[in-house]
Amino acid sequence: MPKQVDHDERRRQIGDAVCRVIAARGLNAVSLRHVAAEAGVSMGRVQHYFATVDEMLMFAFDLISERVAARLGAVHSDDPAKYLRAILLELLPLSPDARAEAPVLAAFLAQAVVEPRLGVPLHEGNEQMVAWLAGMITAVRPGGDPKRDAMALLAFVDGLMLQVLIGQVTPEAAEDLVDHQLSRVLT
Repeated sequence: MPKQVDHDERRRQIGDAVCRVIAARGLNAVSLRHVAAEAGVSMGRVQHYFATVDEMLMFAFDLISERVAARLGAVHSDDPAKYLRAILLELLPLSPDARAEAPVLAAFLAQAVVEPRLGVPLHEGNEQMVAWLAGMITAVRPGGDPKRDAMALLAFVDGLMLQVLIGQVTPEAAEDLVDHQLSRVLT
Protein backbone atom coordinates (compact mmCIF):
# COMPACT_ATOMS: atom_id res chain seq x y z
CA MET A 1 0.00 0.00 0.00
CA PRO A 2 1.46 3.40 -0.98
CA LYS A 3 2.46 5.75 1.79
CA GLN A 4 0.00 8.57 2.41
CA VAL A 5 1.65 11.97 2.11
CA ASP A 6 0.27 14.99 3.92
CA HIS A 7 1.09 17.66 1.36
CA ASP A 8 -0.10 20.51 3.56
CA GLU A 9 2.20 19.33 6.33
CA ARG A 10 5.14 19.11 3.93
CA ARG A 11 4.46 22.65 2.70
CA ARG A 12 4.35 23.81 6.32
CA GLN A 13 7.64 22.07 7.09
CA ILE A 14 9.27 23.82 4.15
CA GLY A 15 7.59 27.09 5.21
CA ASP A 16 9.04 26.62 8.70
CA ALA A 17 12.48 26.18 7.12
CA VAL A 18 11.97 29.41 5.14
CA CYS A 19 11.13 31.21 8.40
CA ARG A 20 14.24 29.81 10.11
CA VAL A 21 16.42 30.95 7.20
CA ILE A 22 14.88 34.43 7.33
CA ALA A 23 15.29 34.63 11.11
CA ALA A 24 18.93 33.56 10.94
CA ARG A 25 20.12 35.25 7.73
CA GLY A 26 17.44 37.59 6.37
CA LEU A 27 15.14 37.52 3.35
CA ASN A 28 17.99 37.72 0.84
CA ALA A 29 19.33 34.37 2.07
CA VAL A 30 16.16 32.54 1.05
CA SER A 31 17.13 30.31 -1.83
CA LEU A 32 16.15 26.88 -3.01
CA ARG A 33 19.46 25.48 -1.75
CA HIS A 34 19.34 27.15 1.68
CA VAL A 35 15.71 26.21 2.30
CA ALA A 36 16.23 22.61 1.21
CA ALA A 37 19.25 22.30 3.50
CA GLU A 38 17.38 23.86 6.43
CA ALA A 39 14.37 21.60 5.87
CA GLY A 40 16.55 18.51 5.43
CA VAL A 41 14.97 17.70 2.08
CA SER A 42 16.08 17.69 -1.54
CA MET A 43 15.88 20.78 -3.69
CA GLY A 44 13.49 18.79 -5.90
CA ARG A 45 11.07 18.37 -3.01
CA VAL A 46 11.12 22.12 -2.34
CA GLN A 47 10.49 22.77 -6.04
CA HIS A 48 7.62 20.27 -6.00
CA TYR A 49 5.80 22.41 -3.43
CA PHE A 50 7.00 25.89 -4.41
CA ALA A 51 7.64 26.96 -7.99
CA THR A 52 9.54 30.12 -7.05
CA VAL A 53 11.35 31.73 -4.14
CA ASP A 54 8.67 34.41 -4.20
CA GLU A 55 6.01 31.74 -3.63
CA MET A 56 8.01 30.38 -0.68
CA LEU A 57 8.30 33.86 0.82
CA MET A 58 4.57 34.55 0.53
CA PHE A 59 3.78 31.18 2.09
CA ALA A 60 6.20 31.91 4.95
CA PHE A 61 4.58 35.32 5.44
CA ASP A 62 1.14 33.72 5.64
CA LEU A 63 2.48 31.07 8.04
CA ILE A 64 3.96 33.67 10.41
CA SER A 65 0.79 35.76 10.18
CA GLU A 66 -1.31 32.72 11.15
CA ARG A 67 0.94 32.01 14.12
CA VAL A 68 0.80 35.57 15.39
CA ALA A 69 -2.99 35.57 14.97
CA ALA A 70 -3.21 32.29 16.90
CA ARG A 71 -1.07 33.67 19.74
CA LEU A 72 -3.17 36.82 19.89
CA GLY A 73 -6.35 34.77 19.77
CA ALA A 74 -5.21 32.79 22.80
CA VAL A 75 -5.07 35.96 24.91
CA HIS A 76 -8.20 36.58 27.00
CA SER A 77 -9.31 38.80 29.84
CA ASP A 78 -12.65 40.13 30.98
CA ASP A 79 -10.95 43.40 31.93
CA PRO A 80 -10.49 45.51 28.76
CA ALA A 81 -7.41 47.31 30.12
CA LYS A 82 -5.71 44.03 31.04
CA TYR A 83 -6.74 42.52 27.72
CA LEU A 84 -5.29 45.47 25.82
CA ARG A 85 -2.04 45.26 27.78
CA ALA A 86 -1.75 41.51 27.19
CA ILE A 87 -2.25 41.92 23.45
CA LEU A 88 0.38 44.65 23.20
CA LEU A 89 2.85 42.53 25.17
CA GLU A 90 2.09 39.54 22.96
CA LEU A 91 3.14 41.61 19.94
CA LEU A 92 6.61 41.99 21.46
CA PRO A 93 9.37 39.35 21.32
CA LEU A 94 9.00 38.44 24.99
CA SER A 95 7.93 34.78 24.82
CA PRO A 96 9.96 32.08 23.03
CA ASP A 97 7.39 31.85 20.21
CA ALA A 98 7.21 35.61 19.73
CA ARG A 99 11.01 35.83 19.90
CA ALA A 100 11.29 33.27 17.07
CA GLU A 101 8.69 35.05 14.93
CA ALA A 102 9.78 38.65 15.45
CA PRO A 103 12.91 38.60 13.22
CA VAL A 104 10.83 37.14 10.41
CA LEU A 105 8.12 39.78 10.85
CA ALA A 106 10.74 42.53 11.00
CA ALA A 107 12.31 41.25 7.76
CA PHE A 108 8.94 41.28 6.02
CA LEU A 109 8.16 44.78 7.34
CA ALA A 110 11.47 46.05 6.00
CA GLN A 111 10.94 44.33 2.65
CA ALA A 112 7.44 45.82 2.36
CA VAL A 113 9.05 49.24 2.08
CA VAL A 114 10.44 48.30 -1.35
CA GLU A 115 8.03 45.49 -2.26
CA PRO A 116 4.49 46.92 -2.45
CA ARG A 117 2.75 43.51 -2.75
CA LEU A 118 3.95 42.67 0.77
CA GLY A 119 2.48 45.93 1.99
CA VAL A 120 -1.08 44.93 1.04
CA PRO A 121 -1.60 42.17 3.65
CA LEU A 122 0.37 44.20 6.22
CA HIS A 123 -1.90 47.19 5.61
CA GLU A 124 -5.04 45.07 5.93
CA GLY A 125 -3.80 43.45 9.15
CA ASN A 126 -2.83 46.83 10.53
CA GLU A 127 -6.28 48.26 9.84
CA GLN A 128 -7.92 45.34 11.66
CA MET A 129 -5.57 45.68 14.62
CA VAL A 130 -6.14 49.44 14.85
CA ALA A 131 -9.91 48.93 14.85
CA TRP A 132 -9.66 46.27 17.57
CA LEU A 133 -7.31 48.37 19.73
CA ALA A 134 -9.57 51.40 19.30
CA GLY A 135 -12.50 49.32 20.54
CA MET A 136 -10.54 48.23 23.60
CA ILE A 137 -9.46 51.80 24.31
CA THR A 138 -13.08 52.98 24.06
CA ALA A 139 -14.16 50.21 26.45
CA VAL A 140 -11.70 51.53 29.05
CA ARG A 141 -11.88 55.25 28.33
CA PRO A 142 -14.79 56.56 26.30
CA GLY A 143 -14.14 59.76 24.42
CA GLY A 144 -11.01 61.19 22.91
CA ASP A 145 -9.68 59.83 19.65
CA PRO A 146 -9.39 56.06 20.15
CA LYS A 147 -8.34 55.37 16.55
CA ARG A 148 -5.46 57.83 16.79
CA ASP A 149 -4.45 56.38 20.16
CA ALA A 150 -4.62 52.86 18.71
CA MET A 151 -2.44 53.85 15.77
CA ALA A 152 0.08 55.44 18.13
CA LEU A 153 0.17 52.36 20.38
CA LEU A 154 0.64 50.03 17.44
CA ALA A 155 3.44 52.16 15.97
CA PHE A 156 5.04 52.31 19.41
CA VAL A 157 4.92 48.52 19.81
CA ASP A 158 6.31 47.97 16.29
CA GLY A 159 9.27 50.19 17.10
CA LEU A 160 9.70 48.65 20.51
CA MET A 161 9.78 45.19 18.91
CA LEU A 162 12.81 46.23 16.89
CA GLN A 163 14.48 47.77 19.93
CA VAL A 164 14.06 44.54 21.88
CA LEU A 165 15.34 42.47 18.93
CA ILE A 166 18.56 44.45 18.64
CA GLY A 167 19.10 44.53 22.39
CA GLN A 168 18.53 48.26 22.89
CA VAL A 169 15.67 47.56 25.28
CA THR A 170 15.43 44.62 27.67
CA PRO A 171 12.22 42.60 27.86
CA GLU A 172 11.62 43.97 31.37
CA ALA A 173 12.08 47.55 30.19
CA ALA A 174 9.78 46.88 27.23
CA GLU A 175 7.03 45.74 29.57
CA ASP A 176 7.52 48.84 31.70
CA LEU A 177 7.39 51.07 28.61
CA VAL A 178 4.15 49.45 27.47
CA ASP A 179 2.65 50.11 30.90
CA HIS A 180 3.84 53.72 30.72
CA GLN A 181 2.30 54.29 27.29
CA LEU A 182 -0.95 52.59 28.27
CA SER A 183 -1.29 54.75 31.37
CA ARG A 184 -0.95 57.83 29.17
CA VAL A 185 -3.54 56.60 26.66
CA LEU A 186 -6.07 55.20 29.12
CA THR A 187 -6.22 58.10 31.60
